[in-house]
Amino acid sequence: MLAWILEDAGLTPGFLIGGVPRNFGLSARVGNAPFFVVEADEYDTAFFDKRSKFVHYRPRTVVLNNLEYDHADIFPDIEAIERQFHHLVRTVPGNGLIIAPQADIHIQRVLKTGCWTPVETIDEQAGNSWHAELAQADGSAFEVFFDGQRQGTVHWDSLGQHNVNNALAAIAAARHAGVPTKYAIEALGTFQSPKRRMEIRGEINGVTVYDDFAHHPTAIKTTLAGLRAKTGTSRIIAVLEPRSNTMRLGIHRDTLGPALDTADVVLLYQPAGLDWNLGHVTAALDTAQVFGDIDRLATHIAETTRSGDHVLIMSNGAFGCLHEKLLHLLKIQQDKKTIAT
Repeated sequence: MLAWILEDAGLTPGFLIGGVPRNFGLSARVGNAPFFVVEADEYDTAFFDKRSKFVHYRPRTVVLNNLEYDHADIFPDIEAIERQFHHLVRTVPGNGLIIAPQADIHIQRVLKTGCWTPVETIDEQAGNSWHAELAQADGSAFEVFFDGQRQGTVHWDSLGQHNVNNALAAIAAARHAGVPTKYAIEALGTFQSPKRRMEIRGEINGVTVYDDFAHHPTAIKTTLAGLRAKTGTSRIIAVLEPRSNTMRLGIHRDTLGPALDTADVVLLYQPAGLDWNLGHVTAALDTAQVFGDIDRLATHIAETTRSGDHVLIMSNGAFGCLHEKLLHLLKIQQDKKTIAT
């Protein structure tokens, strides 16, 4: 979002993004100094440097979106991740800016550990803060406020409260880079979310198939909430591959079921090498099933979906080309119906 706002303002930023932003069609470029946007996380730098890679970036503006326990193959606990975020905060200069959610207790704990940089908060209505009021329940339109003053209304194609919060942070960061808020709001109207972020892969026989990178319970929950707000009472079939290292270790097995309970039907893929049984999740969900074969999973979805359904496929990998296989089966069904009539 931030890279696109800067681009729309004519600043031609460089960027490095963990995905393919559709506004640009490529995930990285050099751009024009001094603006360079990096999508970063706390994962380690290299096998020989176990510090989080973001401690090397020396940013002037930092957006701290969220801080939760993940990357269990690298960090023993949440406190270890907080320590890395503290190191990041220490690299931001006194004339820089930190943008952070007020409601994230882990981020607030990091800031209280030591922060010598101005902070603007998200989701608060006090001084030096940004918040949004939804004009549409699904987040496709919302009013932007800073310090209690209305700045304008965003109309865009993205969904969900998490994306609304991301937009507020991007507007705040762009403002710090010199882009007036009203222009940032206008730019978001032409923003296209990156590939694999609630990307519609196809619609056949009235069945809409989405691809989403969600692989952490919080991301899964917020993604489903955004889709539910959009689709209303239509059936949502959530299909998940627990592929990340943290998922494979079973760190999230107690929170995965509650994260999926917004869906009407939950289908889980049990890959080889998973260190725990997904039956632990299905026990908490009335409509959940586990599959050990992707072809059988694709066939099951094709045979049980009906017009009006929304199939949300979530994985941080290719998921064995499940999207293509499902759309192919749905197309065969469609062709058979056409021939029959």
